This record gives sequence, C-alpha cells and structure tokens, in this order.
Amino acid sequence: MKKLINKPEDFGRETIEGIILAHPESLKMVNGNFRCLVRADEKKKSKVAISTGGGAGHLPVFLGYVGYGLADGVTVGNVFTSPAFADMYEVGMAIDNGAGVLQLYGNYGGDKMNFAMAAEMLDMEDIRVTEVRGTDDVASAPKGEEDKRRGVAGIFYAYKIAGAAAEKMFNLDEVTRLAQKAVDHTRTMGVALSPCILPEAGKATFTIADDEMELGMGIHGEPGIERTKLMTCDDTVSYMLDKIMRDYEYKAGDEVSVLVNGLGATPKEELYIAYRKVSQILAEKGIGIHRRYIGEFATSLEMAGISVTLFKLDGELKELLDAPAYTPFFQQFR
Repeated sequence: MKKLINKPEDFGRETIEGIILAHPESLKMVNGNFRCLVRADEKKKSKVAISTGGGAGHLPVFLGYVGYGLADGVTVGNVFTSPAFADMYEVGMAIDNGAGVLQLYGNYGGDKMNFAMAAEMLDMEDIRVTEVRGTDDVASAPKGEEDKRRGVAGIFYAYKIAGAAAEKMFNLDEVTRLAQKAVDHTRTMGVALSPCILPEAGKATFTIADDEMELGMGIHGEPGIERTKLMTCDDTVSYMLDKIMRDYEYKAGDEVSVLVNGLGATPKEELYIAYRKVSQILAEKGIGIHRRYIGEFATSLEMAGISVTLFKLDGELKELLDAPAYTPFFQQFR
C-alpha cells in the first residue's frame, strides 16, 4: 500500500481536521466532533435544513456539498461505513431552523437504518423530518425496482435542487417533493478500471486484470453488470449511455444536464474525452445539453474509472439548477 497518510486509523479524523483548518469560513464541527460538520455561516430562521451523511472515502460526497444552496450539515462515518445515528441526530439538532429537516443521502442499508433512528430522535424534539434517498445507479437494480438502486454521483443533482429550493424558503413538503423529483429524473452508469485500497485494510477491495474493466461497478466496489476486456473510451461511453437511455424516456427536443465524474484516479483529460462522446451521442438524438459538470463529484478513494449521469430537465428543475451554490468543493455563481 502506498498512501500519503500517517496512521491508518487516523485517516478519517486527520482528513476532517485538514478540511476544517483549510476552510474555517465555510465549515465547523458540532461540539468538537469531527464526524459532525455544519455550515459556518449564519443560520437563516425558518429555512428548511438539509442533512446528509455517509461513509468517508468519496470526496466530495458527502461533506463537499455542505454550503450555500446545497446541504446544511453532514455526518461522516469511517471509510465506506455508515455514520452513527447519534451523530446524525446531533447534526439535525444543530442545523434545524424551525422549518424541519430533510435527510438526503444514498440508498445504503446502514445509512437507512441510522437515519431512521436519528429521525425518531429528532421527532421526539418536535423537529419534523422527511427523507429522500439517491437511487440513480441503473446498474444496481432493474427498471421498475428503482427504490432498490444505489445512490452514486447523480445525488449531486438532488443536493442542488433541494438546496436551491430551501434557499428560496420553500416549505419542507415542497423541498422534499423537489428533491424526490430530482432523484426520479436522474440516471447514472459507472465503470471501474482498478480497485481502491481502504487505509485500515491495507489491500485492494477487489482484483481486476490490467486489460479488463468492470461495467456497472458501485463506488464501494460492488459487482457490476459484467467484466469485459478494456474498451475504447468511445465504446465505453456508448455502452453506458445505451444503458441509461433504455432505462428512462428521452426524446428529441428534451434537455438534460450532463455530469461526467471521475472515481478518484482518472485524469481530467480522459473525462473530457468521455464528455466529447456523450455530447456527440446526445446531439445525434436531438437532445440538448443545459449545464455540463466534468470533474470529481463522487469518488472511491483512488479507484480508476468514470461514471456518466443524465439529469432530465423541465422548467422547474432548470431554474433551480441554475441557482447559485458554493462550498469549498463546488462553486456555481450564475
């Protein structure tokens, strides 16, 4: 294992300490707990609060989306491990502005259980809680079983839409509706070229030959649809978009936002080669692109690979997508 770390068991804490030291104007800990982070700016009374959380190892998911126009607080677990429900409760208490809390997170077993317990505890404090889970990974369950799918990079769009709605002072029911609408309009497909190494484990999460790739692999190394010989970037993107476009209704005249995401060890040059092919395919189908996001939005430590997300737009979603948002990890000003 080659990593620029100190003790493996200190990886999570030292990561958060470095982020807090680098961005004290944006993020702060709750009661000195490095697992509980909230916005450092002034709270806005009667604004719906958005809570998120999940395992470490995926920056900028999840804490990278805490800031103006996005989420208000995050709970950080160990690498690839759900945070504790007590920490989720502490974040919910810290961010509540009197208008309720939306819990917005990925569709994973430990997170579902712990966020449910945190919601029960918040309810005992007379804080109303709703939840929406990201389910954008088309490779993780068949069409018609979307509620069983994993949340991957496409959860970015749910943060963006819900966060914009909350900043506009929409009520909890409306923020929740829009977050769920964003999830329903989002589809993602990913491929992996190499494994990653969990610091405390000190070994690769899986093995794959130098001339192979895993189509549809999850961001924790969950098995994909199939393992195949390494394809060209154009063929890989064509495969991914074919899976996405068979899963949801897209037609000429539609407008989408595109997210091309690197999983941690993919050069930006390769992401732009991938976007080039996405753009060509959508143009051939008469589908317009409104906003494209290319970079790292949900990673898996040093895994090599990419994911592609399509977010189908209508007038309501387009307006919210265009709203400003900024965190230390993401900035959109117009």
